[in-house]
Amino acid sequence: MRIHFPVLLLIALSSTFILQAQPGIETTIQAKAKQVLPKLIEWRRHLHQYPELSNRETKTMEYIAAHLRSLGIEVQEKVAKTGVVGLLKGGKPGPVIALRADMDALPVEERVDLPFKSTVQAEYMGQTVPVMHACGHDSHVAILMGTAEVLASLKKDIAGTIKFIFQPAEEGPPGEEEGGAPLMIKEGAMDNPKVDAIFGLHISSSIESGSIRYKPGPFMASSDWFTIKIKGKQAHGSAPWGSIDPIVVGTQIIAGLQTIVSRQENIVKAPVVITVGKFHSGVRSNIIPEEAILEGTIRTLDADMQKDVHARLRKTAESIAAASGAKVDISIDTKTLVTSNDSALTNSMVPSLQKAAGKDRVQTQSWTTGAEDFSFFGEKAPALFFNLGGMPAGTDPATAPGHHTPDFYIEDSQLDVGVKAFCYLVFDYATQHTKQKANAAKKAF
Repeated sequence: MRIHFPVLLLIALSSTFILQAQPGIETTIQAKAKQVLPKLIEWRRHLHQYPELSNRETKTMEYIAAHLRSLGIEVQEKVAKTGVVGLLKGGKPGPVIALRADMDALPVEERVDLPFKSTVQAEYMGQTVPVMHACGHDSHVAILMGTAEVLASLKKDIAGTIKFIFQPAEEGPPGEEEGGAPLMIKEGAMDNPKVDAIFGLHISSSIESGSIRYKPGPFMASSDWFTIKIKGKQAHGSAPWGSIDPIVVGTQIIAGLQTIVSRQENIVKAPVVITVGKFHSGVRSNIIPEEAILEGTIRTLDADMQKDVHARLRKTAESIAAASGAKVDISIDTKTLVTSNDSALTNSMVPSLQKAAGKDRVQTQSWTTGAEDFSFFGEKAPALFFNLGGMPAGTDPATAPGHHTPDFYIEDSQLDVGVKAFCYLVFDYATQHTKQKANAAKKAF
């Protein structure tokens, strides 16, 4: 087959780009990330002091958008209600790389005594509740804002386009509202232009500050929320034989669900967790009620097991109810998929993480039964999600306050490690992507 000169020239130029691979860029990123650290701390503490709940992150959206515009980045607001998407076009052709941070806080009252402690209250599901960044999303936003500042200053050196995705409602939209990653995807955050790879991180209160943990393949669990409504027969508490007691049926169902975990699923293959967190029934101590409602969650780390557990939960609840003459109505709502890191992408990007944190501070970790709606982005493009430590040095991880608790705390002196990680991932992925395209072009001819 004849190879035209322009094609040969393209391959040669691509190869030259790969061999030169942005000389000095690593040192530049190190210096710029250190320089932006004071701003990271300022932004993070501002956001921590003024948290907003899911799908209500209006001021957070405005804060982010103003910063991106000041950097000359193209900005789209109100994506998925309160999300922000920034677009930075580099000075050279290359892939489209997305970086994601979540924005929302939780209905939790902060107990940590900080100068920037949250005293905010807001409306949630018809109630006035305290609001706190009890999962570190304030740190995620600050890190991505800092990354945007560093990358905007290196625009001419970037091969490709960077999408900065600031996502609302990772903790789940309230009530029946749409929100989170699925709505961002629905509204085009991964398209126009289409994303080739996406990266995200999560701060951790039990990993030493500045360290990074990752895992190829399944990393975080799927999360399904279920409701089981049990319809029995009401009677006087003195005559239980005239009833079909939904409370007794409910307790039997709770016990039965645990046998799915302990006796039916192969937990050597992957963990399964079923938790009943709510049990509503009755109005008086001497009345056997007509109805009981169970609510809970299912966590799995394998997509096939996730479907199997759904089927087994339905069969277990229906069979136990039928044995007592009761009826059940069951609903299962999938909140997240299994967050799975693309193995090839993850393994190829480990050197980028090591440059950011130091080789001895980057380690693999086991999977976790926590969940993340970043999983939906991974359905649209190869994805890598990793943990960044925020635990003060010398703290025992076993006693460090957990996420979603009033005492949750992270120290922010090494948030620049997150900025460096994102920047190295961008440059290193672009280099590898260009190399792959050049190799494919060579093979084609």
